Order: sequence, then C-alpha cells, then structure tokens
Amino acid sequence: MKTNTRKLVLAAILTALVVVLQFMGAFIKLGPFSISLVLIPIVIGAATCGTGVGAWLGLVFGLVVLWSGDAAAFLAIDVPGTIITVLAKGTLCGLVSGLVYKAFASKNKYLAVFLAAIACPLVNTGIFLLGCVAFFMDTITQWAAGGNIVYYMLIGLVGGNFLFELGANIILSPVVVRLLNIRNKY
Repeated sequence: MKTNTRKLVLAAILTALVVVLQFMGAFIKLGPFSISLVLIPIVIGAATCGTGVGAWLGLVFGLVVLWSGDAAAFLAIDVPGTIITVLAKGTLCGLVSGLVYKAFASKNKYLAVFLAAIACPLVNTGIFLLGCVAFFMDTITQWAAGGNIVYYMLIGLVGGNFLFELGANIILSPVVVRLLNIRNKY
C-alpha cells in the first residue's frame, strides 16, 4: 500500500511540474520553438513510477503544448496532423523512456536513468521530425526558402533545442532519480 501511495503522489507532483514547466518554458525560446524542460520530470516519472506514468506525463506534456498555443504555427497548417504529432511525440517519449529504464535497471539503475534521459529527447525530436515530414513538408519547404530542407529541419527547427534538452536531461534526470531513491531508503 505504501508503495502505491508513494507512486500516486509522485505521479501527481510530476504531472503538476510538467504543466508548470511547459507553461514557463513557452517563454524561453531557442530558435522558433520553446525549450522543453518537461522532459526531465517525464524521465523521472518513467524511472521511478514506471512506463505507464512516463507515458501519462508525456501525454500531459502534449496536451499542454496544444493548450498553451506553443503549436500554433503548425495548428494553422494542419490541425489533425499537429494534434497527432504533438500527442504522439509526448506520449512516446515518456513510454520509451520507461521501457529503456526497465530494460537496463536490473543491470545498473544509474545507467538505466542515463539511457532513459537520452531516449526521451531522441524520441521527442524524432517523432516531431517524422510529423513534419508526414504533415507539414510543403510548408517547411517554403520556410526553408529554397535552401536545403534537411539542413533547415535539423538545424533551424530542432538543432539548438534538441542539444539543450539532451544536455539538461542527461545532467538533471539521473541526479534527481538518485536523490529520490536515497530518500526512499529512509
């Protein structure tokens, strides 16, 4: 009973943190998009509470992105494509983080968190790029203004954000999970 209560409380706190960080992150821009600081609590939730909580936190992330207007540029182009892309990238980055953690946790929990922290922004960015190709290629071609579309997508759309999110995740997620695990022992 104690473990389930702890998991529920931690999931609720991390859900609130995802919402707050996404709204705050909407004001921090690197290029045309805001930085997703929410990937950190998604990895923490996936590692400490399991894949279901990781997927839930990712879904909440996607819902807040849609609600906050952070996806407005894409909503103006293709509403269903934007909704599919945003919800899929959020949910899948949490789910995959949880699966990666689960796959490696029996060998080394800190390596498992580190790998989950890498997987989360990779999946988030990868699904975003796939969504761009599937739903927004004509518009992205126009945005590239005759330049190399692949270069524009990798450097212009996701480059700086991805590197920042990856670095922040790799540094902060393992530290917080370790602190939660130390606290849980007492």
